[in-house]
Amino acid sequence: MSSSRVVRVHARDEVAARSLREGIDAIQTQLKVSPGFAPDVEDAARRAAESPRLPDLDRTDIPFVTIDPASSQDLDQALYIERDGQGYVVHYAIADVAAFVQPGDPVDRVSHERGETLYGADSKVPLHPTVLSEGAASLLPDQVRPALLWTIRVDETGEGTDIHVERARVRSTAKLDYFGVQNAIDEGTADDALALLKEVGELRLQREAARGGISLPLPEQEVEVTGDHWSLEFRSMIPAETWNAQISMLTGFAAASLMVYARVGLLRTLPPPQARDLQRLHRVARALHIDWPAEQLYPDFIRGLDSRKPAEAALITACARLLRGSGYVAFDGETPAEPVHAALASEYAHVTAPLRRLGDRYAGEICVALCAGTDVPPWVRQRLHDVPELMQEGGRRAAQYEAAVLNLVEAGILQHHVGESFEGVVTDVDEQDDTRGTLIVQEPAVEARVTSSGPLPLGTEVAARLTQADVRSRTVTFELI
Repeated sequence: MSSSRVVRVHARDEVAARSLREGIDAIQTQLKVSPGFAPDVEDAARRAAESPRLPDLDRTDIPFVTIDPASSQDLDQALYIERDGQGYVVHYAIADVAAFVQPGDPVDRVSHERGETLYGADSKVPLHPTVLSEGAASLLPDQVRPALLWTIRVDETGEGTDIHVERARVRSTAKLDYFGVQNAIDEGTADDALALLKEVGELRLQREAARGGISLPLPEQEVEVTGDHWSLEFRSMIPAETWNAQISMLTGFAAASLMVYARVGLLRTLPPPQARDLQRLHRVARALHIDWPAEQLYPDFIRGLDSRKPAEAALITACARLLRGSGYVAFDGETPAEPVHAALASEYAHVTAPLRRLGDRYAGEICVALCAGTDVPPWVRQRLHDVPELMQEGGRRAAQYEAAVLNLVEAGILQHHVGESFEGVVTDVDEQDDTRGTLIVQEPAVEARVTSSGPLPLGTEVAARLTQADVRSRTVTFELI
């Protein structure tokens, strides 16, 4: 099983919540990860929270807002958009982790060990202690915070035309959530800045399509747990989430352009998809009864999928395999040989989530120095070439954690259906043993191992019996009938 989505769980009673919690605790023990921190790290974080390094520039006059899931407290980004003639000015404040974390201090050391925050089933293993990530460094409302303030001018077509980033004090005026923003825009009650979020977001989506890029609108799985009965449904991204993501990506493109021009930086990269992954995706589309014309390129096909429909949501999730091989490349003195993120059809950098990703702190520091005309800080240059490997390890751990949580949830959903038959399609066959492979089932939309007494019929609709769905071992297996 594989996923690139967060699983959200609604446990309806204490027995269900305890069962799920025990499963997640077992995953954390197995992977040797913990939401807690050593006492010296917590102490250093508390001291840092009490004495941040506030910049001189005061931009608390800008009425920033944050837009995140309602339950989020680790708020990396705050935005404000205004008109500028026929175009726009995007003001984007990013939490300034370096205002709290000193190179080599206990919080810095543990963030290099962890790499990124781990998410799954409403559980979290944070990159930084929560006194920082959900407290002093988070862009919570009505609090003066140090930030990296991006000012990006955008023309009437949605193209960025000018970029500047600097340190500033900012203050968010409101903590908004996606559904509230969507409702306000739909009902016509949104203020001008939120109305412009839709306007700029849609222009950026048009530019993405024209560029040949694609950003996956990965759905979340929402699981209802009542007693020992588990049920699953997909929750699709709503437009407000997509528009907000486009502002983050606009900033990532801007950061990449600064760093590529200066020949120093940290890029997020992705090679073009391999033929076998595209072939597998065609098989999954057939498995889910989704028509994919042979002449249609995969970015155009994916862009046309509707994540509100369960089968198409499952296919969008399967598309995440096209992102295999993504990574980071650090450079100092010359541009990388392969700098492009193939899915986005451009150079790209991660800079908008430093509370949750280590690499964003490095890239942000470089961009601030480049805009100020000052030297890149020595601590950045000294460890810059270590960061891709650290992020790769952190990403591998995050994928393991999320996959284990998804396996737990899917086993819980199917645990009372062992022995029943399901319709599905064989989407992969092991190269070393053609009696073993992968089956995707349409309802519920799960992917699991399948075996057969003879060669598996690749790409073919089959009937399979569920032979195992064990919550404790997080194992689901099928056998061809």
